[in-house]
Amino acid sequence: MKKILLILLIPAFASAQVSYQFKEINDVETTNVKDQGKTGTCWSFSTTSFLENEIYRINKKWIDLSEMYFVKYVYQDKAFNYVYRQGNAQFSEGGLSHDVINMVEKYGMVPQQSFTGKATNGNYNHENVFKDFKTYVDQLAKNPKGNITSTWMNDFTTKLDTIFGKSPVNFYADNSPYTPKSFAEEMQIQADNYVTITSFNFLPYNEFVTLSLPDNYSNGKALNLPLNEYMNVIEDALRRGFTLALDADVSEKFFSAKHGMALVPEDENNPAIFKSLVPEKNITEEIRANAFLTFDTTDDHLMHIVGLYSDNYGNKFYKVKNSWGSKNLGNNGYIMMSENYLKYKSISVLLHKDGVNYKFKSQFAKSNKK
Repeated sequence: MKKILLILLIPAFASAQVSYQFKEINDVETTNVKDQGKTGTCWSFSTTSFLENEIYRINKKWIDLSEMYFVKYVYQDKAFNYVYRQGNAQFSEGGLSHDVINMVEKYGMVPQQSFTGKATNGNYNHENVFKDFKTYVDQLAKNPKGNITSTWMNDFTTKLDTIFGKSPVNFYADNSPYTPKSFAEEMQIQADNYVTITSFNFLPYNEFVTLSLPDNYSNGKALNLPLNEYMNVIEDALRRGFTLALDADVSEKFFSAKHGMALVPEDENNPAIFKSLVPEKNITEEIRANAFLTFDTTDDHLMHIVGLYSDNYGNKFYKVKNSWGSKNLGNNGYIMMSENYLKYKSISVLLHKDGVNYKFKSQFAKSNKK
């Protein structure tokens, strides 16, 4: 029987006539695709989308959360870190999912209607804004004795208030009064309930490790699992209705927002890629690790995994919510990502601990994410 199947599959791929047909295994309902605009804040958009799903999973309420609330406080946190490390740290627009979780713990969270972050017609643009922030902190970091006063942080916060607006101290949601912290508590979003998982064979397995990434300014930790176990956690979570925030490399030729797909084709010159089914490379732990160690895989974009599918031949695909809007993009702003692409180009995922139906659950108490 196996030989017969093999004979049937090879002509199907070789003919390049079979278009992708995806069968749903579990598709978790989520909020609308948003657009991060001209900002490097995918980490907030992806993790905020993830938290919106968490609120619904726990409370059965759909809440549109403010992405820029988290961005503003991460910029503030980064500025302090950068100046007092005298410039020997990262100060950029980038961030990671655990940064948002850390901000929830420190500052709570708010609905979008209570803090928009001053988007113009719904469009965000931080190109010139961040240059100004960077110039300011560089002046302090490079000559701290000559430039730093006791009020510099207040001055920087004033800059943030001018761009984003003042953070709400009190607001109403569903006709009830809240503070940002009481709102997070009411929605049952607790930082200690979330864990980052990764997989790299050059780091000790089954331990919490600090990934050496430029955007990991807060030294967040991840549980490092063998690749097959890492993938099992992701699949099992999705099958049980949990979603995951995803950190991945999207600079590859075969990550296409236009087509709404991400693959690892065996033949990169095959003209049928995205148009019809093509064979993919088999990704091993060694291939994955080598790509990271040689900077072929870099930490450049965060998204939100919301669904599990299979293609015509049962190969797994993951439905990934992006934050580049939905207009004129394939799959209405979602990416159908193959299992091999996720194995190859993902850096890590973040999920609720209850989503990990796994033997490593007992190790979460050892986490030292801060």
